[in-house]
Amino acid sequence: MDKQFVIGLDFGTDSVRSVLVDASGGETLHHEVHNYQRWKEGQFCDPASNRFRQHPLDHLEGMETVIRNLVKNSGVSPAAVRGICIDTTGSSPVPVSAKGIPLALLPGFETNPNAMMVLWKDHTAIREAEEINHMARTWGGVDYTRYEGGIYSSEWFWAKILHIAREDMAVRKAAWTWMEHCDLMTYSLVGGSDPRSFRYSRCAAGHKAMWHPGWGGLPDDKFLHLLHPYLVEVKDNLYTHTYTSDQVAGNLCSKWATRLGLTEQTIVAVGTFDAHAGAVGAEVEEFTLVRVMGTSTCDIIVSSPDVVASHTVKGICGQVDGSVLPGMIGLEAGQSAFGDVLAWFRDMLMWPLENLPSLNLTQAQKDKISEEMMAELSRQAGQLPMHAHMPVALDWINGRRTPDANQQLKAAIMNLNLGTGAPELFRALVEAICFGSKKIVERFAQEGVEIRTVVGIGGVAKKSPFVMQTLADVLNMPIKIATSDQAPALGAAMYAAVASGIHPDMKAAVRAMGNGFDATYQPRADKVAHYAALYQEYERLGDFVEGQIHHKIVN
Repeated sequence: MDKQFVIGLDFGTDSVRSVLVDASGGETLHHEVHNYQRWKEGQFCDPASNRFRQHPLDHLEGMETVIRNLVKNSGVSPAAVRGICIDTTGSSPVPVSAKGIPLALLPGFETNPNAMMVLWKDHTAIREAEEINHMARTWGGVDYTRYEGGIYSSEWFWAKILHIAREDMAVRKAAWTWMEHCDLMTYSLVGGSDPRSFRYSRCAAGHKAMWHPGWGGLPDDKFLHLLHPYLVEVKDNLYTHTYTSDQVAGNLCSKWATRLGLTEQTIVAVGTFDAHAGAVGAEVEEFTLVRVMGTSTCDIIVSSPDVVASHTVKGICGQVDGSVLPGMIGLEAGQSAFGDVLAWFRDMLMWPLENLPSLNLTQAQKDKISEEMMAELSRQAGQLPMHAHMPVALDWINGRRTPDANQQLKAAIMNLNLGTGAPELFRALVEAICFGSKKIVERFAQEGVEIRTVVGIGGVAKKSPFVMQTLADVLNMPIKIATSDQAPALGAAMYAAVASGIHPDMKAAVRAMGNGFDATYQPRADKVAHYAALYQEYERLGDFVEGQIHHKIVN
């Protein structure tokens, strides 16, 4: 039998990655990466106000580039590429016209930040999220945040749309509805012309848009109208039913088949979010927590419906039947900043090299210094003695996602003195992101979701042994590292293999295409006790900072 191939397409924060995978054994034949140029230049963003927007052209151009090059450079026959599945960041909604065209591609909106994709890390909708939470508890009907962990976040679908609707009348009038990034890119590939007839992602709808079959789909019109009448219009032009990513969204349309060098026989699977696809690529199973560790983290675990049943896990990012594996409840948590905490510190230290013209360094020289600096910080931080007078930090530099979302929180550092140097601060920041991880693991345990194994994927997991060893010590659990460098894209490829009929179900696809694990970090007994004590200091600092911020808001 001729070999059959599938493509997984993974849209991250900074770039899009594609992999061409042999569906019979999971071997990645070729991969391609494209960095978003407008995003790299900082267009449409204002970090000081927590505004992070991306132009849809960055994604459309990137999708064309990586898939076209993937097919061309691999030498595989286009007819042998059976399926494609897309995963993206989320919640990252995009305003679209009645035909599903992103507003930023229409005249008059080409440079309007409010017409762009509102990236997951955009926190301009904090006030709107608070309103949604208040309304859900007081309007007299269903609490639509119930399956979202009980707290709706400014990072999510309805809060962002509500914020833009209030801020920009032109966008509100022109935006017929809004689509999540994973849905929009899939819609484009199948040549969609009517958003209402499209197969929307259950993963995106359930985790970010308060969709649940228990109340017939999206929130009731009366609830949405109380927030803003425009939200009812958005809902009316969306969906009632949703689909898991092992199902078919459609065939590749002729336009995109030509642009990509493929055929119209290629199946396009329903889209999904990157963390959920990453969990599949990391061979997730019950009692296994998969941590997707990059700029932020998304933590994914699946549970039998018999275990979770109607019980809702408080303070997480949702629980959705089939969002990861069909027939299992997918539960999501995460940290708003993980690698971003360390990147912030790196950029602070690099400030003179970036801003003093007299140094006259090339970009290549700056990059080399940055890489060497981080490696040396890790080495020296790992050699520091462990004592009670070290700095303690909070990881809330971009707010807190889980447990109990609160994007108004800020980071803090205590125990500084004249002996505190860069390695000490670096270690405190590493410990902070690991302590934040421990809070998530504890919340799942408190809510009856057992974790026996932790798997790490993503850039931090693959490239930072110091971080991963610290995490194993803090959690007092072994941490396995998935072999694949592109686990989300591999997971997307597994979905595509089922949607295109190569494998009968996800269990068979994961068994056939899994890449296994290439390292395990074991907790060190002498460090575990120290971190248990330091963790209490982290909690005390967190309680103090959260109390001060709450007092400031109330008063």
